[in-house]
Order: sequence, then structure tokens, then C-alpha cells
Amino acid sequence: MLLAIDVGNTNIVLGLYSGRGADAILIRDWRMRTDPRMTADELALTVRGLLGAHADEITGIAALSTVPAVLRELRVMLGRYYATVPRVIVEPGVRTGVPLLVDNPKEVGGDRVINTLAAHHLHSTNCVVVDFGTSTNIDVISQKGEFLGGVFAPGIEISVDALASRAAQLRKVELVRPRSVIGKNTVECLQSGIVYGFAGQVDGLVRRIVAELETQYDGPTTVIATGGLAPLVVAESTMIQHHVPDLTLLGLRLVFERNVR
Repeated sequence: MLLAIDVGNTNIVLGLYSGRGADAILIRDWRMRTDPRMTADELALTVRGLLGAHADEITGIAALSTVPAVLRELRVMLGRYYATVPRVIVEPGVRTGVPLLVDNPKEVGGDRVINTLAAHHLHSTNCVVVDFGTSTNIDVISQKGEFLGGVFAPGIEISVDALASRAAQLRKVELVRPRSVIGKNTVECLQSGIVYGFAGQVDGLVRRIVAELETQYDGPTTVIATGGLAPLVVAESTMIQHHVPDLTLLGLRLVFERNVR
């Protein structure tokens, strides 16, 4: 079984795949909070606890981390507890098959490259991937699987935290859809601004991206949403066509198969 580990700024997502290639199936996934202070031993204990009966069935590991402190401990954990297990950590030098058509390819995060690989695997069209995480990342992919660049915007939780900390009469609220766009109380007003505001922001950006993209590359564009906060916005968006929660895990499986035979 392949264990995929995606370490983000807010959450660590684990996925367990059975089989390989076209026969691979994601049989289980887990999500836990990212703690930059976590040691390799604590990380190993948590991972083994989540895997349960599958802990001794791991035959391969694919991992990436956008948090340098956790990446360091992740390397130690893999070397100490999974020394004999074939593994791939996404970093420069790892074969992804994704051409990076940007000014400075070294600036492109591993998660964006992996999402590009997975999106192109699912759709042979131009693609736009909207990743709702700590920041909202919008990545643009050609029909040939080339990474063309994208857009960064403040994430939903970051925006909510900033609003609550800077406005004396406002506070953090539950991130759910309100009963109407016009809020009747402070909580509903905040929820409306968050849910419909972010949906409008994403739709506006994606609409401009698609218009620009399709003047340079022939064919239609597929818009995919992923990330932990995607369910909050997907239903309100007019531009998002597909919701793929495990897009990054899929990309990790694909990159493992490219590098370990």
C-alpha cells in the first residue's frame, strides 16, 4: 500500500492507496492540524495511530511539505521508522513531467506542481485549479500539462481572522452558508460576506483567466476545486466545474509511480 503525505500550512492530509496505476484505489484518508513544533517521533506516533491495522502494510511513501520545519522532521521520521520502504519526497530533482513555464521555476511550490500533474491526468484540456487552503491558490495548466502560472489571494480563514482582530465589533463565526445574502444579524452578515464574497472573487478571477488562456491555447478549459475549504464555496460558484478533494493525494501517487518502479 502507498501512503501519501501532504503537509500544508494549516493541515496535514494522509491518503492510503491500494493497488497501482489504473487499479489504484484511495481506501482511506485522514486530516490533522499542522504543528511546526512537532518532532519526528511525535509525527511517527500520530501517523501510525491513524493507520491502525494498516501501519505495517505500507510498501511505499510519497510526501511533500510546504512547511520547512515539518519537512525536516518528516525526513527524520521516514529515515528512522520507514528506512526500508521506497519513498519519494517532492523536491527539485524529482521527476514530475511538468514543464514550468514561469520566470523562476524554483519559486513554484511542490503542491502546485503536484496539483498540475493530477489535473492533467484527469483532464486533457486546459485546466484551472483553485486550491482553497491557507491561501487561495489558482493555478493555470495548458492542455499539454504545462504549468503556466497563476494567482494568489488571502485564504478564507486568514481573512476571517484578520477581520475579527481588526474590527472591535466583529468576531469569528462558523463558516457556513447563511439563510440569505442579506444578513439580518452580525453573524449572518459576516457569513454572507465570506461565502458569497469568496465565491464572487474566485468566479471573477477564473473568468478573466479563462478568457486570457483561451486566446493563447485552443480548446475548452476545465475548472477544478480542491483544498479543505472548497466545500464552502463550490456550491456558490458559477465557474467551478469539478470538486476533487483528493487532487494532491492523486498527484503524489502519480509522482511516486514515475520515480519508483
